[in-house]
Amino acid sequence: MIDLSLIWVGIIGLGVLIYVVMDGFDLGIGIMFPFIKNSQERDVMMNTVAPVWDGNETWMVLGGAGLYAAFPLVYSTVLSALYLPIIFMVIALIFRGVAFEFRFKAHRTKHLWDLAFIWGSVLTSFLQGIILGAYIQGIKTENGIFAGGSFDWLSPFTIFTGVGVVAMYATLGCGWLILKTEKGLQQRMYELMPKLIIALLIIFGGVSLYTPLTHPEIADRWFSLPNLFYFSPVPILVLLFVGLILSACKKQDHDLKPFAYTLALVFLAFTGFVISLWPYIIPPSVTIWQAAAPHSSQMFALVGALILIPIIIAYTIVSYWVFRDKVRVGDEGYH
Repeated sequence: MIDLSLIWVGIIGLGVLIYVVMDGFDLGIGIMFPFIKNSQERDVMMNTVAPVWDGNETWMVLGGAGLYAAFPLVYSTVLSALYLPIIFMVIALIFRGVAFEFRFKAHRTKHLWDLAFIWGSVLTSFLQGIILGAYIQGIKTENGIFAGGSFDWLSPFTIFTGVGVVAMYATLGCGWLILKTEKGLQQRMYELMPKLIIALLIIFGGVSLYTPLTHPEIADRWFSLPNLFYFSPVPILVLLFVGLILSACKKQDHDLKPFAYTLALVFLAFTGFVISLWPYIIPPSVTIWQAAAPHSSQMFALVGALILIPIIIAYTIVSYWVFRDKVRVGDEGYH
């Protein structure tokens, strides 16, 4: 019999990874706003994601729906544990979405919508980091039911991971702007990118040290033999791509390189996350198979997913291809 639980973990994992990349860089645009004061250049920044930003969030919906269909125990337990940060994140996303649309039409209040866009982006990113940190540090359950407190998600570690996700999205946004803009705005992004990537490296290092020190089972996963040899390429590749990003920003010979290398870093971070927690889907005690829905339910939902996911991928590719060129100051559209 086909292991549908593994297939669904792959689908949900893919959805989460694509969401982090795509919504990450457009949230990063808002995080980068305070570094740019010129209103026209801010218009350019927003125009780089104007045709695609709302489609990027489709992948969050896909991940949540997939979790509900394939792993209802996870859906109910994780939402119960992280109800407050998830609600705050949704509110921040609403403010950000409204600000995105209203800013283009406002005149006297444009600066207020700028602030709403900035804080909506920062808080959404920070709260996603809080959620990630709370998930990594573990969720207390008894008989498959959340048994912790309302504020278990709030700790120094989750605040640190919150800051880390803000830095990661800012780095993605910076790389995206290098790719999509030119002249003065692009040059400022080239100057900011090395600072952001060093900050991101420090944060990656902090999380990588804290997690095995506080979770012996994760330390054993990474540092026992022969796992140490199998998994050592992950931190080595992180250092390699950091070096490549710094070199690309110095040479400025290809606008795609900083963004592409940052995508590689995000993929490596996601790989480290999976290695650390596998096979627990409610860490530290509930495995994928223990939390799985009945086989018939997973199969029924899989049929719909196999129809919808290719459609989502197709329109995503088409939208990015149509709006693939650079955006310039004074442009009302795209070339």
